[in-house]
Amino acid sequence: MEYDQRKIEEVVVALLGALEFENGRVWKRFDFEIMDALHEKGLITDPRGRHESVYLTDEGKVLDWRRSTLPLATAAARRPDEGG
Repeated sequence: MEYDQRKIEEVVVALLGALEFENGRVWKRFDFEIMDALHEKGLITDPRGRHESVYLTDEGKVLDWRRSTLPLATAAARRPDEGG
């Protein structure tokens, strides 16, 4: 089975945003390949090294679950009067 890498990255960014503390700091407990890809896109600081956490960049913070293009997050973010 093939997975859509873009969707996986969106989910991981959403989880990082939901679990952030100390103004964008997050634990780096996700797959190394995904974390490297997010760093290459400028969404998190460099995940390589001895530190157990990374920081969401300003761009990474913008991609929280409320602005995600994922259908579940989009439906959850709708106001009740918008229907859907």
